[in-house]
Amino acid sequence: MPVFRDSGFKGEIAWLGMVPAGSGLRAVPSDQLDLGFGGVAGERHAGENRASCVRVRNLHPEGTEIRNTRQLSILSEEEMALIAADMGLAQLQPEHLGATLVLRGIPDLSHLPPASRLQGPDGVTLTTDIENRPCVLPGREIEKDHAGFGPRFKRAAENRRGITAWVERPGRLVVGQVLSLFVPDQRAWAP
Repeated sequence: MPVFRDSGFKGEIAWLGMVPAGSGLRAVPSDQLDLGFGGVAGERHAGENRASCVRVRNLHPEGTEIRNTRQLSILSEEEMALIAADMGLAQLQPEHLGATLVLRGIPDLSHLPPASRLQGPDGVTLTTDIENRPCVLPGREIEKDHAGFGPRFKRAAENRRGITAWVERPGRLVVGQVLSLFVPDQRAWAP
């Protein structure tokens, strides 16, 4: 019996990008990305391991080497439109959010069960981790191009910031490609 069931949902890649290593948070758009086990080569979040940060400080001292489950930042085109509307912007640019990919067609993307899989036609498979909670860094990027709007981001993005993911099987992502969503075949935790 399979551990993951096909959800029936598919997400079309509406946008791809990468944040060059050594730069800020702003992503550079791309028509395609080649993914290895460490994510996108030369990307700020690439690597099979990473130094722990404030997000896991209750588990590890900052700087401790841990598995990198934050190789990719996946956002929903539909959720981004809601964030933009709440901010009073006509459109929110994925570049400002440090996005790796933006999908359209998967409802409530920011709350997918951890360990869900997004699989492309060539077998490339992304494993979702958890919701990527809003922080002030995207607001700083937004502010550079839209003065007065940056501080509005964090509140508007609550429960809509997307998810982080890591590469389970390497392959290529291409704008316009469709990824199938597989979710863990288990009941929700109910202690």
